[in-house]
Amino acid sequence: MSETLKCRDVKQRRDFNQHRDAKMVFMNDQPRSYGGVDGALRVAQRRETLIEAGLELMGSTEPELTVRGVCKQAGVAARYFYESFTDRDALMSAVYDTVITDIAVSTQAAVDAAETERGKALAGIANIVRTIANDPRRGRLLFSSALTSPVLAEKRQASTTIFVGLLAANAKTFYRLNDSGHLTLTATFLVGGLAQTLSAWLDGYIDVTEEELVAECAAILLAPALPPS
Repeated sequence: MSETLKCRDVKQRRDFNQHRDAKMVFMNDQPRSYGGVDGALRVAQRRETLIEAGLELMGSTEPELTVRGVCKQAGVAARYFYESFTDRDALMSAVYDTVITDIAVSTQAAVDAAETERGKALAGIANIVRTIANDPRRGRLLFSSALTSPVLAEKRQASTTIFVGLLAANAKTFYRLNDSGHLTLTATFLVGGLAQTLSAWLDGYIDVTEEELVAECAAILLAPALPPS
């Protein structure tokens, strides 16, 4: 074997071993305290930092997510990635789950705090619109067609089902519909339409103010409950 081939073989084995070791070190070792900070807490803090970095990259106008890129964005060494995530898809799932859980919880709280049915509709829509207006990265993560990962496609389908269930549970009496296909149809239509509307608004295709968007979307949500003219 020539010296060139020997060097190449040694380099490939070294690179493989470094990658393997980075993934295995945190699977075998328990987090230790450092500088008075509990090891588990430091792991949790790095995980949050990586999730925020993932959102920053995935929610950009030109989304691209790699392990190396997210570690650079987070300002942590690449070896720390694997103490919380097995691969890029695991991080992508965690970013999406974090965003959708926050929106679902805060929206339900806003709805519960309102007293009238109209107030509940306005409160729910206002919370969703305000959330994505204040942080467009979240809207792009949820709706952008530029993000076409199979992982996100599955997550988006699951979150749609969650929001359909939330709307159906809150609006069953309001829409005067029992637990039937009609209730599911109405909720699915409204949730799907709202998602497309918010996506178009974020992209600038719909040119209205935040207040106008809330008012119009709330009116559409309220429309099925109105008596026929």
